[in-house]
Amino acid sequence: MSASLVGQACILVALVAAAFGSVTAFVLTRRGDPRGHAFAVRAAVVFFCAMLAANLTMVSALVGFDFSVQYVAQVGSRATPLVFRIVSLWSALEGSILFWGLILSGYVAAFAWRYRKEEARFIPYAVGSMLAVGVFFAFLIAGPATPFTEVSPVPPDGPGPNPLLQNHILMVVHPPILYLGYVGMTVPFGVALGALVSGEFSERWMAPLRRWTMIGWGFLSCGIIIGAWWAYAVLGWGGYWAWDPVENASFLPWLTATAFIHATIVEERRHMLKAWTLSLALATFALTILGTFMTRSGVFNSVHSFTQSDIGPTFLVFIVLIVVVSAVLLALRSHLLVSTGRIQSAVSRDAAFFLNNLLFVALTFTVLLGTVYPLIAEAVRGVKVSVGEPYFNKMAVPMGITILFLMGVGPALPWGQATKQSLRQMWPSVSTAIVVVIFCVAYGYREPGALVTFALAGFAANITLREMFLPIRVRMREKKEPLLTALGESVRRAQRRMGGYVVHLGVITIFVAIAASQSYVTHAQATLKAGDTMQTQQYTLAFKEIVQGQEGNRRFVAAKVQVTSASGSTFELLPRVNYYPRSTDPIGSPAVHDTALGDLYLSLLAHDPAAQTVTLNTWFFPLVSWIWWSIPFFVIGTLISLWPVRARVQAPAPPPPRDAEGASA
Repeated sequence: MSASLVGQACILVALVAAAFGSVTAFVLTRRGDPRGHAFAVRAAVVFFCAMLAANLTMVSALVGFDFSVQYVAQVGSRATPLVFRIVSLWSALEGSILFWGLILSGYVAAFAWRYRKEEARFIPYAVGSMLAVGVFFAFLIAGPATPFTEVSPVPPDGPGPNPLLQNHILMVVHPPILYLGYVGMTVPFGVALGALVSGEFSERWMAPLRRWTMIGWGFLSCGIIIGAWWAYAVLGWGGYWAWDPVENASFLPWLTATAFIHATIVEERRHMLKAWTLSLALATFALTILGTFMTRSGVFNSVHSFTQSDIGPTFLVFIVLIVVVSAVLLALRSHLLVSTGRIQSAVSRDAAFFLNNLLFVALTFTVLLGTVYPLIAEAVRGVKVSVGEPYFNKMAVPMGITILFLMGVGPALPWGQATKQSLRQMWPSVSTAIVVVIFCVAYGYREPGALVTFALAGFAANITLREMFLPIRVRMREKKEPLLTALGESVRRAQRRMGGYVVHLGVITIFVAIAASQSYVTHAQATLKAGDTMQTQQYTLAFKEIVQGQEGNRRFVAAKVQVTSASGSTFELLPRVNYYPRSTDPIGSPAVHDTALGDLYLSLLAHDPAAQTVTLNTWFFPLVSWIWWSIPFFVIGTLISLWPVRARVQAPAPPPPRDAEGASA
């Protein structure tokens, strides 16, 4: 049997399993029949197995050069290295939807199996909702976006994947991690719908809702940062974030998911924001589907997006359906979502968290408006409008700086109402901010926006570190525990809080890196002959020669540049241009020398081998690599928050004393 027929059969099995599981979960659970849950769990496992088989079939076809499969003929090539043949699975529209289906089925099966013995009524509805999403994606793969169409006559070779996607190893890890974040938001969406349908609102639904959101959020955070790193290391334009529509598409659900995580803390502690919390969970999923539409409909021009396709209208219908169902269920259950707590004081942790949420939502709306407004303007008024970096920076930067301030203030304030003592405890952090400003001004760093960012970063970092280490110090002093024991016990007793503080340190690092790399960047451009030199920042660049060569499926032209630092040390950089056989446009590969204080970034703009001349673009970005170095903070913080802790088993109480007659005293 051909790979096309095997793949199509697997997708049909997945479609039937998802549809059966979703329908039986809702219908039987509604009737009070416990078999609804059991059928949904089994259907989720079959859905996953069928999607896994379909993906393995496609990978086998890509690796084995089976050009009778349409998708292989579209992105395959005999000259493509093995790792990029496998990566081709998500390099184009149809394959990316197929890979999306695999991750979705994995999440649904993992959730269903994890809670297969759970008796809470919302669980079957949650699994049924996730399987309903699976029906949509299986339908796409079986119909409008099928990658398994047979090709006749069979071509002898293919064009290979997009050169941009095989020009750097980061493309091996960036899409899967980003997809794990995107698709992971299906689980909290399903849990939220399950709670709304069942009307069951208790800690039993909040715990899985929070935990599975954290899983998706952790992957999405790392995926966004790795994507920025890829743009920086591959595109050669000297930046890492351009407010590109598809970049924004990943940023939007991250904002609402972050707001949701903070809202759950308020809901659990103060019994407020229940409806708000559910709305954020539902909105996060809706924004992931909107982001998928942006990436795959072809309506946005972006280096990250796929080509024009016919699935745009299908996605729009699905988005409208998600919004309508969510709004109707929220309205029907509004009487069950009334908050019992309230904010007692504007100077409190409650108020700081609430303001934090408002800012995240306002930033989401701002980014969404700037992203979709050009499309709306063109559709309604017939005029082309461009919304670029100036709009986003003008609107987003003040809100971002305010969020940074609240990141420091929130943990320092008590719940309910602040006291004079709690306010006095902020003075060391305020002093840190002042010292940071004095230090920066003394060394000539006087750009106002950067100074404010550095000061608030020092303020927030001081409070974050104090809150992290205070319980450790208390245990060491009062319980005489050694450092490692006190650290372990403090983390075990407050996992989510400690994990959150670690993540906060990563966010603070990113704020500092962005402010420094944007405010104090230096740029120079020059055309050099062999032996010529140029100066940028503390580096002297001497162009030596043009180097040409062949690497596997590409040839390259590079400029050999000897760099001498202010300290006298020397090293070589080779900014280059890569040429792929079936691509008319060359792909640049900048050369980057990264240090803790900044990156020297060289991009080859033009070259003339005959005359031995090159045109170089050079930048020096202070602290930019701190952005990528923040990834461990997000990973470790998320793992700490999610790490299961075995509950301590308390020894049974001793029997009561007995008197001489044997009776209890």
